[in-house]
Amino acid sequence: MKIVVLDGYTLNPGDLSWEGLEQIGTTVVYDRTDKSLTLERAEGAEVILTNKTALDSDLLHQLKNKGLRLVGVLATGYNVVDVKAARELGIAVTNVPTYGTASVAQFAFALLLELCHHVQLHSDAVRGGEWSNNIDWCFWKTPLIELAGRTMGIVGFGRIGRQTGEIANAMGMKVIAHDAITTTPPDYEGFRWTEVEELLRESDVVSLHCPLFPETEGMINSDRLALMKPTAFLLNNSRGPLIVDQDLADALNSDQIAGAGLDVLSVEPPLENNPLLKAKNCLVTPHISWATREARSRLMNTVVENVKGFLRNSPQNVVNP
Repeated sequence: MKIVVLDGYTLNPGDLSWEGLEQIGTTVVYDRTDKSLTLERAEGAEVILTNKTALDSDLLHQLKNKGLRLVGVLATGYNVVDVKAARELGIAVTNVPTYGTASVAQFAFALLLELCHHVQLHSDAVRGGEWSNNIDWCFWKTPLIELAGRTMGIVGFGRIGRQTGEIANAMGMKVIAHDAITTTPPDYEGFRWTEVEELLRESDVVSLHCPLFPETEGMINSDRLALMKPTAFLLNNSRGPLIVDQDLADALNSDQIAGAGLDVLSVEPPLENNPLLKAKNCLVTPHISWATREARSRLMNTVVENVKGFLRNSPQNVVNP
């Protein structure tokens, strides 16, 4: 059996092993694959693994005729695959839904704590001699913000949203949340469900952890940003298109909100003219919340188990049953 990995570099830049897949079948790994090369590289593969290399209906039809049985997405989101076409063709599509929960929630707070304390700014100032030359025993270049007692509003209260809420609660924050499913609230004190507009009005920190659907695309726009406190922070390390980039840039530049921490953007990599790259008090990191070695190891292990399960007729994590 032939397994082809179309774009394996981001999952495994060299610090993990493909051995688990190699034990299943002949495994060919490409760091990256341009769409024009996909058909050629996937020739004869029963299993194709992809992260961001798109597999549209036309490609899937051609690959089905060449023996394709399974597409494994090396991520949670699977919009790079035309799952409807795959279902019609009898091609299973799997994803990896839970590998990054701890890492992504942790990274949300990495962004938030940098907004609160500007650690890098102060470290650079010290290394540049400002502390050595200061007449006082300490100094700070920006206001420093304590989170205890403040309210975090979480939009999307699935696994990652709940983990983010646990961290916020442990830091003494009040947590409110919005989600389509409200049957199992957490047991810490003061939690309550809210509608999105109420959450935006009340929160000192808004953290987005919801999937990208037509109804959530652009949900953070000028009208909703106008509901937020001028002292509030917005965090997004879920899906970039949840936010209208220009609207958020305008809100930041006009001091409508105090700051934003973003690990995702509407187009990735971003265009050079993306307004958020030059917006005031806006942290932007290159979609790395998921990328700890621990999380990537879990992802790799789950991918291997997805393939094994499919081959023994007990598939798991299938998104197009």
